[in-house]
Amino acid sequence: MRVLGAGGSAGSFWKASNKNMPERIVQTAAQQVAEDKFVFDLPDYENINHVVVFMLGTIPFPEGMGGSVYFSYPDSSGMPVWQLLGFVTNGKPSAIFKISGLKSGEGSQHPFGAMNIVRTPSVAQIGISVELLDTLAQQTPVGNAAVSSVDSFTQFTQKMLDNFYNFASSFAISQAQMTPNPSEMFIPANVVLKWYENFQRRLAQNPLFWKT
Repeated sequence: MRVLGAGGSAGSFWKASNKNMPERIVQTAAQQVAEDKFVFDLPDYENINHVVVFMLGTIPFPEGMGGSVYFSYPDSSGMPVWQLLGFVTNGKPSAIFKISGLKSGEGSQHPFGAMNIVRTPSVAQIGISVELLDTLAQQTPVGNAAVSSVDSFTQFTQKMLDNFYNFASSFAISQAQMTPNPSEMFIPANVVLKWYENFQRRLAQNPLFWKT
């Protein structure tokens, strides 16, 4: 999703996902349309309410640079309508955007107009444009795309908890099913459940409890 100087694949820098539908696979395959611009496809976008965009932490932006995040959907004639959602930077490596209310909105200025972008009918796209931080500060995102930082963190954390618990639980077996193996360690499923419930309780009481 980005293009920081050393021609690595976009997937090694960014991910985008639909936080309201945890069963969806995280999008890591980006289409590089310019040296500093990437595009991710969003199939079935009509059923997506929010999009999470985050850096993987392996390679930062160059000094003084960040990434504008755009949402594009096809209008009634099939032409792309681009809208600015916001941005991510080294200091703000993730963001959650609400896109469900944007599909009937008007387009805004964007840097993807002259690009040779492969498009599929009925598929929306998330575009990432690497730009100067000073440029990002002067941009105005669409008003109803932002999600409050505390609310977005809580929602993202809840989805992460659900995903981890469901994934770990899918491997649960009874003692009768276990094959003794001295080289492996096993964690009781009720321990994972207890951690899951305690974390949920503390998150509900104070979304920023982890800072203390």
